[in-house]
Amino acid sequence: MARLLGQDEIPGALDISWQVFSEFEAPEYSPEGVKAFRSFLECEAAIKDLTFYGEFVEEDLAGIIAMRGDSHISMLFVKKQYHRRGIGKALLKHAIENSQADKITVHSSPYALEFYRRLGFVDTDVEQVRDGIRFIPMILSR
Repeated sequence: MARLLGQDEIPGALDISWQVFSEFEAPEYSPEGVKAFRSFLECEAAIKDLTFYGEFVEEDLAGIIAMRGDSHISMLFVKKQYHRRGIGKALLKHAIENSQADKITVHSSPYALEFYRRLGFVDTDVEQVRDGIRFIPMILSR
């Protein structure tokens, strides 16, 4: 079951984010995009503005979702060994249940696009690139 992460668990969440990004997304990004994502993870002010939830398998933090406000998914990463086990879906469900927003947005990486579409998100624009970060704007209406 997903739960809110404590401040002492945020560094582990950021480590998961970097590890999964590095393996699955960075190969498709420019060096500028990889650097921009790393800089985001190291920006204390940006991270402080996020709410982190984690999904655990036994005692292992298997995946994380970070929300900006209660209407925008900033990050969603699941460790490789837990892919295709419902972790991402459980994290998303938990975040939505803890949101009062009518609409949830995400800037999906190309890698995660089909995952979000299967869960009801729709594209709101074509793929974009900002600071080397590739994304497709998406929305889920509740």
